[in-house]
Amino acid sequence: MIRFLFKFVLCILLAVAAGFAYLAAQSGDPVYTFYEWMSPARFHQYDRLIRSVATEHHLDPMLVKAVVWRESRFDPQKYGGAGERGLMQVSEKAANEWARENKIAHFRVEQLFDPKTNLEAGAWYLRRAFEHWETQSDPMAFALAEYNAGASRAQRWSGGNGVAAIPPRTFLQNINFPGTRKYVESIVARYEFYQRRGRM
Repeated sequence: MIRFLFKFVLCILLAVAAGFAYLAAQSGDPVYTFYEWMSPARFHQYDRLIRSVATEHHLDPMLVKAVVWRESRFDPQKYGGAGERGLMQVSEKAANEWARENKIAHFRVEQLFDPKTNLEAGAWYLRRAFEHWETQSDPMAFALAEYNAGASRAQRWSGGNGVAAIPPRTFLQNINFPGTRKYVESIVARYEFYQRRGRM
C-alpha cells in the first residue's frame, strides 16, 4: 500500500512538473510562470488600467503588459538600482520629461509609485521611442532597446542612422549590452505568449 501511494504521489508530482515545463516553454520564463500560476490575481490586477493607458497612447496593451511584467513583475513599489520606480521602472529623468511635455504642474518623482501615474509616464516614453523608429518595418525591438538603454545607444546599434531600415535580427546582434539584448528578447517572447494565449 505504501509503495502504491509513493508511486501515485510521484506520478502527480511529475504531471505538475510537466505542466510547469510546458508553461515555461510557452512564456520563456519558468520561475515567474510558476508564480503566475500560484498567484494569478497579482498578474491581472492592473489589466484594466494597462489597457486604458496603452490605448490612450496608441500602444498594444499586450506589449505594455509585457514591459510591466519584465520591469517590475507587477510590483508598483519596486525601486530599481538606478532609481527607476514603479510598474514600468520609469527613471526620474524620463518622468520629468513626461511631466514637462504634458504640462503637469508640481510633479514629484514619488508619484511614480502610483500605478496610473507610472503607466502614463512609461507609456508616453515608450510611445515616443516607437515614433523615433517609425521608419523601420518592425520598430518593436528598436523601441524596447531605446526604452531600456536610451536613444543614443539604440542609434549606435542601428548603425548610427535611425532612418535606414535594418532587420530587427541584425539590430539585436549589434546590441553589445547583453542585458539589453536579453531585455528585448524576453519582452518580445512575453508579448508573443500573450498573443498566442489571446488575452493579457
